[in-house]
Amino acid sequence: MTPAVVARDVAKVYRRFMHRNQFKTLKSALLTGSVLRDLTPDQTFTALDGVSFDVPKGTTFGVIGENGSGKSTMLKLLAGITKPTRGTLQVDGRVSALIELGAGFHPEISGRENVAINGIMLGLSRREVAERFDDIVAFAELERFIDAPVKTYSSGMYARLGFAVAIHVDPDVLLIDEVLAVGDEAFTRKCLDKIGEFRRRGKTILLVTHSLGLAEKMCDEVLWLRHGKVADAGDPKRVVDAYLTYVAGGEEALLRGEQAQGADTAAGPGHGPGAAGASEGYREGRWGAREVEITGVRLLDDRGRERHVYVPGESLAITLSLVARAPIDDFVFGVGLFTADGVSVYGTNTHLEDFKPRRLEGTAEVTLMLHDLRLVEGTYLLDVAAHRRDGTPYDYHRGLHTFRVKSHIKDVGVYRPPHQWAFSGAIAVDPPAPRPELDLHETED
Repeated sequence: MTPAVVARDVAKVYRRFMHRNQFKTLKSALLTGSVLRDLTPDQTFTALDGVSFDVPKGTTFGVIGENGSGKSTMLKLLAGITKPTRGTLQVDGRVSALIELGAGFHPEISGRENVAINGIMLGLSRREVAERFDDIVAFAELERFIDAPVKTYSSGMYARLGFAVAIHVDPDVLLIDEVLAVGDEAFTRKCLDKIGEFRRRGKTILLVTHSLGLAEKMCDEVLWLRHGKVADAGDPKRVVDAYLTYVAGGEEALLRGEQAQGADTAAGPGHGPGAAGASEGYREGRWGAREVEITGVRLLDDRGRERHVYVPGESLAITLSLVARAPIDDFVFGVGLFTADGVSVYGTNTHLEDFKPRRLEGTAEVTLMLHDLRLVEGTYLLDVAAHRRDGTPYDYHRGLHTFRVKSHIKDVGVYRPPHQWAFSGAIAVDPPAPRPELDLHETED
């Protein structure tokens, strides 16, 4: 299939503007010969570096990645707003770009005049703009406001008018940068329907989005940019899974650092891990007399590796490292699980489960095994404690330890019970495609 877009070794380098080294005038820079000398490598920023890809005609091509990865820069290069520092870009056909909210709109003039100016800028003649004007206004749902100055429009009205103009130019290649994130539910559905119509007509679409579900659903191929370079490209589900696994690895490192920092804090009193909790009054901290001290808390997977990001159904072992500097025969160990806003999910302790303490002296470990982590996606906090049977704390960690659950399924609540759907009678449904949860073991290293 003939490519609509061809990118080869594309790079874009911007100058960092550093106040103390900016040229006062071009003349002074030329006279001192400092134009190139003062533009040192540490004063430049590489937004894109060696990016290559092809977009076949009639396909929808998605671009995903973290903020600052170069997604919007790539679309600006494709739209001709800026030129690549190195490499080549070829786009076959008329291009319509919706890259920034209200880009090209003049705030002081009316929506009617802005439609005319934008249409001409996008390659339409005056006659073509006039022929399509009523359709543009109707699609944007701005009949009552089209003669008002654009500066009086809300952000949603800006987006609707900009999208309506871009879509009615009838381009061969449509560039969209996260514009669907603005607007109400009804208008977003209308935009998606229009994009679907474009796809059926064999138009080429390049879509930059943070909505991974949208990328999987609508795109034929997905490009993942990371720090200005191509991290992966190809089948949407495979690339999105790879991106999610990478993000989980970053979250793993972040949570590990937060846990190490939080373990050194101390605060006021609270409730035991086995007690029901609520969001109001939940404050992280650490307290207790330390006759028994919790010197470490590790979250281990089924391979004995320490991790902080899991998927539903995995095993989680919560291991407490302990030290008692004198013999003690009255001790209880507890674990409480809370949502990120402090709502109790589950709590238990050795006293509730009828373990009888006999003796503790020196170092020891206590592990609570959760064999099947049936939790929905979200961030969870742990309370861990060593205390007497009457509740007097030896060492209480409240909310200092965190883990995250990630899942393809976006169900709601806290607990995900094992379940299945059944259908009978005059009903026909297509089952979902088999899709296992992410394998996060590769993020351990």
